[in-house]
Order: sequence, then structure tokens, then C-alpha cells
Amino acid sequence: MNITDLFWLFFILSALQPLFRQRLLERLRARKLGQIERQRHSRVIALVHRQETMRLLGFPLVRYIDINDSEEILRAIHMTGDDVPLDIILHTPGGLVLAAVQIARAIRERAGRVTVFVPHYAMSGGTLIALAADEIVMCRHSVLGPIDPQLGKFPAASLLHVIEQKPIAEIDDETLILADVGRKAIAQVRATAEELLSHRLPAEEAKRIAATLATGTWTHDYPLSAAEAKALGLPINTDMPEEVLELMELYPQPMRAQGGNVEYLPVPHQKS
Repeated sequence: MNITDLFWLFFILSALQPLFRQRLLERLRARKLGQIERQRHSRVIALVHRQETMRLLGFPLVRYIDINDSEEILRAIHMTGDDVPLDIILHTPGGLVLAAVQIARAIRERAGRVTVFVPHYAMSGGTLIALAADEIVMCRHSVLGPIDPQLGKFPAASLLHVIEQKPIAEIDDETLILADVGRKAIAQVRATAEELLSHRLPAEEAKRIAATLATGTWTHDYPLSAAEAKALGLPINTDMPEEVLELMELYPQPMRAQGGNVEYLPVPHQKS
């Protein structure tokens, strides 16, 4: 074997290494999901959006809730008996309203108990899905987010505010059209949130929470803490199982070329 052969062997092994690593992670995740299911006697579904380097050149993909996610989750729910509890682990920045609503409605119609676990964050469409659950389990510093619609780079609520503040003659046609679409989008999301909440809350309570989350009370990226979400009236529990956190360790972010920005010894420390 000459130097050229060694070079090509090294190149091939380097190219295949991300694939081998990904397959190992998938097996470890499946094992951990099975462990959680046995402990909780439930069906566990993980909806986790990370930026994983899975291709030859190692470029990360920005991931969000899409139609493929809703199809997979609906299929998993269909395969689960009505009397089997459903545990959904959410880690997502949000995504398509269509996909999030499909998932949320499927959860709401379940006869068995549904628990959503938010180990770190579930924003926007992720929060919409969580609203359908019987219980939302968060860490003390986990966050949910507002569900107010966004039209491109503009919040729908802000577009409505603009047309309320300026004379109609001074507003261009495109802004008026966007504001009209925004009004409809807010009404639709608000009604959906009300629908999801009303199966376990009084009608007036569901209406209040839906309005707070959908009408631009905060900026769209506002981190709604577990304490704030509980004060709002959502069924929050902060007793996060350790196994869920261990599962999240199996969804690593891609490492930058210069290494990570956070380093620590990964062992528990207790005061002696």
C-alpha cells in the first residue's frame, strides 16, 4: 500500500465517519426511547429540531415543524391504542401552522392522557402543540413562546397596529393587504388555540389564554418561562424526568471548527 492508497483510505473513512456516528446516535436514541416507554408505560414521540451535520461536506440544516413531521407523528398516533398514554418530547423553534395544527388536533382528540415534555424550548408552533396536552412538563428554565402569526418578516399584530395609527390614504396597498391577511391569521390562530384549550378549561379561561398568546402581547421570540406559563393558566409541571434530559444529549449540535463555546466536566457535582 503506497502513500496514494493511504490518502484515499483516509479520505473514504473521513467521509463515512459522520454516517457511522449518525447511525450510532439513532440506535442510542431508540434504546433511550424504549427505556422511557417501559418506565412510563406509554408511547413516546420525540419531535426534536437540531442542526445536525449529516452530509459529506458537513453543512447543518435549519430545521422546523413541517408536513413530514406531522405525517410521521400522525402515523405514530394511529399506531397507538386509545387507552395508551402519549408522551411527546418537544424541542423546536416552531414551523408551519398547518403542520402544528394537525399535530395539536390529533393530540386533543386522544382518549388517553397526553403529556408534553419541554426540556429546553418549544416556541411558536411548538407551543401550539403543547396547548393540546393534558400536562406540560418543563424544567424551571425551559420556555414556551407566543403563537401570534408572522407574515414574512412582519408580526401580524404590528401590521394591524400600523393601519390603526395612520390615515388610510397614507398607507400603501401592500401594507393594507398584509394587514387584512394578518387580521385573518390572528383570528384563525386564536380560534385554534381556544379550541385546543377548551377541552379541559372553562370557555372563558380558554378564550383569555388564547387571546394573550395569539394577539401580540409580547414579541414573537419572547421566552415564556415555566412560572409565567403556569400563572397564565397552563397545566405546567416542573418535575422533568432525568431520562428525558439524557435523551436530549443524544441530539448534539454540530461542533464548530474551532470547538464549542461552552465547556465543563460532564459529571454530577453535589456539595459534600
